[in-house]
Amino acid sequence: MKSTIEQLKNRIAVASKRKPAELVIKNAEVLNVFTGDWKKTDIAITEGYIAGIGEYEGEQIVDATGKKIVPGLINGHVHIESTMLTPREFSKVMLKHGITTAITDPHEIANVAGKAGLEYMLNASDALPMNIFVNMPSSVPATQFEHNGAQLDAKDITPYFQNSNVLGLAEVMDFPSVANAEEKMLEKIASTIQQGGIVDGHAAGLSKEDLNIYMAAGIRNDHESVSAQEGKDRLEAGMYLMIREGTVAKDLESLLPIINEKNARRCVFVTDDMLLDDLVENGDIDHIIRKAIQFGLDPVMAYQMTTLNTSECFGLRELGAVAPGYIADFLILNDENQVDIHQVYKNGKCVVDEGEINQSYFSASLTDANTLPKPCIQQLKTSDFSIQITQDYCNTIEIVPNKIITNHICEKVDIKEGKFVPSIDKDQLLIAVVERHKGLSYIGKGIVKGFQMKEGSIATSVAHDSHNFVVVGTSEDEMLTAIKKVEQLDGGLVVTKQNQVKAHLALPIGGLMSDKGYLDVYEDVLKLNHAAEDIGIPATFNPFLTLSFLTLPVIPALKVTDQGLFDFKTFSHIDIEVEKK
Repeated sequence: MKSTIEQLKNRIAVASKRKPAELVIKNAEVLNVFTGDWKKTDIAITEGYIAGIGEYEGEQIVDATGKKIVPGLINGHVHIESTMLTPREFSKVMLKHGITTAITDPHEIANVAGKAGLEYMLNASDALPMNIFVNMPSSVPATQFEHNGAQLDAKDITPYFQNSNVLGLAEVMDFPSVANAEEKMLEKIASTIQQGGIVDGHAAGLSKEDLNIYMAAGIRNDHESVSAQEGKDRLEAGMYLMIREGTVAKDLESLLPIINEKNARRCVFVTDDMLLDDLVENGDIDHIIRKAIQFGLDPVMAYQMTTLNTSECFGLRELGAVAPGYIADFLILNDENQVDIHQVYKNGKCVVDEGEINQSYFSASLTDANTLPKPCIQQLKTSDFSIQITQDYCNTIEIVPNKIITNHICEKVDIKEGKFVPSIDKDQLLIAVVERHKGLSYIGKGIVKGFQMKEGSIATSVAHDSHNFVVVGTSEDEMLTAIKKVEQLDGGLVVTKQNQVKAHLALPIGGLMSDKGYLDVYEDVLKLNHAAEDIGIPATFNPFLTLSFLTLPVIPALKVTDQGLFDFKTFSHIDIEVEKK
């Protein structure tokens, strides 16, 4: 927030005790994230800012005896679209879990709707009782190996840097474009740096030498480390290490062992992609803190990593601490180790009290999404999902449960009349990606292992990053039924069994987000999960988010786009059949 001279005068008057504060929190132990100490003190608040720490009197007094106070939590990298909620409903869930600030990358909706998608997200994120900062998408399209709905160049995104809620350039995932110094990518990076913004990284699978290229290009953080060595490499290169724990990508346990007193201030917690049921049931950054403390991380470090560290990473100078001159975003806790939240304060106002959201801080109106495009797919028939092969040894995608990476394996498959035959016993299923933006005749197909599906199919219009329709199933008929339903819904999630739709969730906002309240969406998600279990998929991983990442070619090792099977190692499409040597 920008302070006027009068506001500064008022704050100084409260700090110097010439006038009482609007609100004083008394008798709690407050975490000083700068020193790592807990201290019983008063917090004096006026006009949304902390004016002083010490002994103060105020017009309103809150007695927090026996409580602990920490800064409001900050999620440094999250895709709102992955929750399938509008920003308004997203903020309600996040605030209940103590997250007062989120930094989001709207490249999901931008890949669907371009500037119209950006405008929707910025408008829908404004005037909420939560900070939602936006980084401009760097990769729209994400790669040239798939079809998406829009293209954004430097000239398209640069004007948005005048918006105070825009911080920089979101995860640069097209490493070859950076390494080859391609003009269009460098224009985006240079424009961001010239505007004083930060550039986010996406260094999946990159070597230590490759990180030199990213750093030389001005990229300063990364959330794709999946091993201790990768984490060390990023810290040694001078990057902020974003430790990710989302619904599928769970890297916390692998990375925590490298954190120590010398490097912890260069580490932050993020979720990246979190589905709604996971968010409601387990939490967001609060869940990561609890888990990290259980694994042995010092609680003070855990809170620093998701408050002060994140604010410093993104240049948010008035956030991340309970200290004079900082915005009054903080949590009153019953127990700091369990992140047991008593109250959540945003701009000095109590927005959550004992788990209950104060609805008066949310306007009744919803941002209009009618300008966003609807899905447009070609006329499909059952045979469109068949895989014609002549050899019985095929490149196969093997999912890794609770990871967004996959294994590239080669297996013997069943053939009948020149077609691949899905096998329940071998756990070899059909997967297909259908272009959905412009009605083009592109369907990429492959063989996938690991879903353990016994019958039916699942399909979704949430398919990173181009968000075409993707479906996996035990037969072509089941897949066609599922895709037709997704189209009918204008985007959504579907489970079929015996060629009947057993559960679905409509996502009419860009095929990515629901227009319902979060509790209604949560109920639909639970029905989908139960239907997925009913067709044999184990509950030990989320099949929909797993499926949505099988289309992401910038993540190792084998994926599928609407143009076919994609090998990350060679960064090219490959045949399904393995060539005989």
